[in-house]
Amino acid sequence: MKKVVIYPGTFDPITFGHIDVIKKALKLFDKLVIAASDGTNKNYLFNSLERIELIKKALFVDLKFDKKKIEVISFTSLTTDLCKKYKSNIILRGLRAVSDFEYEFQLAGMNRKLNSNIETIFLMSDVENQIISSRFVKEIVRLNGDIKKFTTKNTIKSLKEKYE
Repeated sequence: MKKVVIYPGTFDPITFGHIDVIKKALKLFDKLVIAASDGTNKNYLFNSLERIELIKKALFVDLKFDKKKIEVISFTSLTTDLCKKYKSNIILRGLRAVSDFEYEFQLAGMNRKLNSNIETIFLMSDVENQIISSRFVKEIVRLNGDIKKFTTKNTIKSLKEKYE
């Protein structure tokens, strides 16, 4: 049986921190479903279709990842419902710093209450990418800063176009 993991997030935009987590997950699981949230409680720079395209360009064009192991989707449902749909009992979350832990701990607990068969696992990005956040990347671009160390070429291009 294939081990499928669901990696939910906003990915607004995808960064090298996200990509580190994706690389690690690909070593552990047979299939990775990257699920870009399309919830209404966030003020996204990119809409869900744009974020899906950014993720696909970053992974499959810029970095040449294997398309057979990764599916990129958007979702508006509960993450636990996504797990049912994809026959997965594992949710993947990335951790950058201790400050992320309290929120992630609560989220994992709520998901566990919704479905006791689901486990949440946490992976950290590599040390040099732990400080990267999508929010900071957007702010640096908005102020005409250089973000080559934080995300891929196609993502940089799309960000610059958004702010022009």
